[in-house]
Amino acid sequence: MANHTTGLKAGDKAPDFKEKDQNGKLVSLKDFKGKKLVLYFYPKDSTPGCTVEACNLRDNYSGLKKKGYAILGVSADEESKHLKFIAKNNLPFPLLADVNLNVIKAYDVWGKKKFMGKVYDGINRTTFVIDEKGKIEKVITSVNTKNHTEQILEK
Repeated sequence: MANHTTGLKAGDKAPDFKEKDQNGKLVSLKDFKGKKLVLYFYPKDSTPGCTVEACNLRDNYSGLKKKGYAILGVSADEESKHLKFIAKNNLPFPLLADVNLNVIKAYDVWGKKKFMGKVYDGINRTTFVIDEKGKIEKVITSVNTKNHTEQILEK
């Protein structure tokens, strides 16, 4: 199965969103105006690849923050699962509980996936780097979970 591609590309206006985070607080794209936002979509809390990716971002969080980046993770897990995932891995950034797939579909990361010979619909691991004005600066579709921060910072 080919790598997933999203219809969004660098230079596009990032789709606006309003969704609850792990604490039930509404978060929207407007909250990040004036900051660069790393908006990363991942399949599921507490799975091996998703944990490695979240921990890579956690371990590099202060460096990213110094460079003006905010981080926001998105999956279809509910708030309670996010709270456990954040606590277990000491994550310093919020996770959106997009249970209705509104943000996931707006960013075109829902689609066919293949795992152990089975094809199913799910979230394709994708990261969007959004600039201070709400424009997409970079789209990463081939996420390297162990070195994700390096991918984000590469020009």
